[in-house]
Amino acid sequence: MEKEYRALEVEDKWLRNWDERMYYFDWKSNKPHYIIDTPPPYPTGSFHIGHALNWCIIDFIARYKRMNGFEVMFPQGWDCHGLPTEVKVEEKYGIKKNEVEREKFRELCIKFTEENIEKMRATTKRLGFSIDWSKEYITMYPEYFTKTQISFVRMFRNGQIYRGYHPVIICPRCETTIALAEIEYRRGKTKLNYIKFSEDVVIATTRPELIPACVALAVNPSDRRYQHLVGRSVRVPVGGHEVRIIADEAVDPSFGTGIVMVCTFGDRQDVRWWKKHNLELRNIINRNGTLNELAGKYSSLKLSEARNRILEDLKAEGRVLKQEEVDHNVGVCWRCKTPVEIFPAEQWFVKVDKEKVIEMAKKVKWVPEFMFDRLLTWVESMEWDWVISRQRVFATPIPVWYCKKCGKIMVAEEEWLPVDPTKQKPLRNCECGSSEFEGEKDVLDTWMDSSITPLVIAGWPETKEYPVSLRPQGHDIIRTWAFYTILRSAALMNEIPWKEIVINGIVFGEDGRKMSKSIGNVISPEEVVEQYGADALRQWAASGVIGEDLIFSWREVVAASRFQQKLWSVARFVLSHISGYEERDEDVKSLRTADRWIISKLNRLIATVRESMDNYRFDEALKAIRGFLWYELADNYIELVKGRLYSGKESNSAKFTLKYVLDRVLRLLAPITPFITEEIWSRFGKGSVHLQKYPEVEGRFIDEEAEKAGEEMKEILSAIRKLKHDKGLALNAPLRKIIVFTHLELDTMDLEFATNSKVEVTKNLPKIKEEVRRLKPKFAILGPLFKDRVKDLLRAVEGLSDDEKLKLTKEPVIISIGGEKVELKPEWFEVEIGRSVEGVEAERIETSNSIVFVLC
Repeated sequence: MEKEYRALEVEDKWLRNWDERMYYFDWKSNKPHYIIDTPPPYPTGSFHIGHALNWCIIDFIARYKRMNGFEVMFPQGWDCHGLPTEVKVEEKYGIKKNEVEREKFRELCIKFTEENIEKMRATTKRLGFSIDWSKEYITMYPEYFTKTQISFVRMFRNGQIYRGYHPVIICPRCETTIALAEIEYRRGKTKLNYIKFSEDVVIATTRPELIPACVALAVNPSDRRYQHLVGRSVRVPVGGHEVRIIADEAVDPSFGTGIVMVCTFGDRQDVRWWKKHNLELRNIINRNGTLNELAGKYSSLKLSEARNRILEDLKAEGRVLKQEEVDHNVGVCWRCKTPVEIFPAEQWFVKVDKEKVIEMAKKVKWVPEFMFDRLLTWVESMEWDWVISRQRVFATPIPVWYCKKCGKIMVAEEEWLPVDPTKQKPLRNCECGSSEFEGEKDVLDTWMDSSITPLVIAGWPETKEYPVSLRPQGHDIIRTWAFYTILRSAALMNEIPWKEIVINGIVFGEDGRKMSKSIGNVISPEEVVEQYGADALRQWAASGVIGEDLIFSWREVVAASRFQQKLWSVARFVLSHISGYEERDEDVKSLRTADRWIISKLNRLIATVRESMDNYRFDEALKAIRGFLWYELADNYIELVKGRLYSGKESNSAKFTLKYVLDRVLRLLAPITPFITEEIWSRFGKGSVHLQKYPEVEGRFIDEEAEKAGEEMKEILSAIRKLKHDKGLALNAPLRKIIVFTHLELDTMDLEFATNSKVEVTKNLPKIKEEVRRLKPKFAILGPLFKDRVKDLLRAVEGLSDDEKLKLTKEPVIISIGGEKVELKPEWFEVEIGRSVEGVEAERIETSNSIVFVLC
């Protein structure tokens, strides 16, 4: 083996040589099935570091489960449809989707998506993910979106999907509805404007541009300042229409003036009041964020422009009494970050049965457990059903037509699917007899595609196995992907979608901030791999704690690379010594103390790592393996047995041990670092390390007595090394003799080889002669105590006998100064004691269970 580990060369070699078929899932296998509902990323850019973290976690699980005898399905999907792709295509080609033919725009989206899938697919392969590419799915292809349409049809037939008129969230930039779960909130500053409606009615609002949409003013019924106003009408200063003043307990009397403007719609509270008090609907906002004709002279202005113009006019009329800067929480589109608006429209909805969703979610094992609370909080806060129709082009068509004659809705039959109602007509006439239809132009929310991923990979609608085993995902999409999947699985199967859900965090830059191109703290997986290889990146990913956000760390990547070099060096040493060695039964029987110690420690390591891997604590597993290999195997065991490896027959037990330990360390590490473990395995094992069994604890090798003795030998060896270093001796410098006084059964052979010295282990304390070489007074203590008598005290100390000086190292001694008795205390002196054993000067070292005398 080469001295230096060349990660990039090795990884390139195995990327070319691995047979992807060894990861293919077989439905007919008799092994227990383990099916992973892999997140399908948006193929709108590159496979970023957050993806890398998530897929590393999935791959750790997949490889670990395979090595434990499971038939694992690790599919790869691509969530293609939706706004992100449309925005990217518009940017790339300098077009707007409404300016080109619908089908042409779809073709451009498909082309763009296929190009990105190819790039992202290449990255997943480079990172060594054991994906079953025979189970790849692409949501924009008919094979997949047919199933999305089937799910729509079935839920419509079951009354779980309906069309209705209701306020919905719109993104003016994207000109489409979005779901509540797609809103992000951003803190900022804005102006709170105090505006006079009449002499005794002053309202405070942060949205003066919505005054034309005012349909009522509201006060709290307990607010005595305004109780006399309830029921009165007042004229709106912009628009001139009159509105009633109503009473509602949801009004906060301490905010602004305590009089609130109710508009249709400024926020969700406006929607509640509109419904509760049966108020008029005055919708003044167009889908593109401009004002319509109801806004009068402000029509066609953008919202920000209208705000400024309306404030200018109100100031000119003397109606703006004051303005205050306040903190403001603004809802924005999670894709383009544009502030969202509420817009009443006819849309398609999925009924949200909150109790059913919570009931199902409770049956799933959540890792970590507290992530369930995030879902629960979200579900309980929901006030509206899920709006699933979108005013876009690149998405799954809604399989619906409207009869031009009677307006009746016709939903496609399953056997007609897939269908695009804008291009195809239904295969039967309407009940009224008409054959003229208008196809639905709205398309489905992309979450309608991705929320059936567990069903699709399980073979639905001819489901082979359900629920699937695992959903791994980030905590940032609990309220979307996790929620929608549970909802849809309950609706379509009356079943949970998966038995477990494992939630990981998101990745932050080294500066602790979210990665952003504008900040300049983005790190790509390719950047890491090109320098240190995929295994180093995978170790960084393993260092994170499930459920917690993870900071990208070059330091951790470098440490991972160094560990790989250490593993390589250990393997190189081991393989050089076991070449030609054939294991024999007597080798196991003749194991020496150090052998039994390291094998016992290894089996305890196996138990620890198994527990950690079973609980998705990859950080704990990797830390334990690293510590064992570096500090137990390399620093101590190998140092203890190096000499024995060159001593003929006695070397066989060490060779057996080295082979046994390396074999299991490689298998323990294989799920996390597949490349280096495969390379080393190929040099002494058969087949692929990834097709081997994961190590199991062998109870016969757990040996507590050997562990105690081994730890003691390790401690003694460390102490001898330190002594040699302190005395300026080479580590291989021979010592005259080492005498170890201990109750433990220690193996002198390995200690003698490791210290290059004669070692005697005894249960009888040897005869030791001790004398005080130096008794140095601590003047900082003696000065304040004895002042001008210090010299007299020192003369008295000099006059002590050798036995008295030795006694003073452990207990007080009485002396006389000028006729006065003084008790000398050990802590007043720095003491240097000389010892000799068998007439030779010796150093005394104390370890946990031994007293060691080193005869120099």
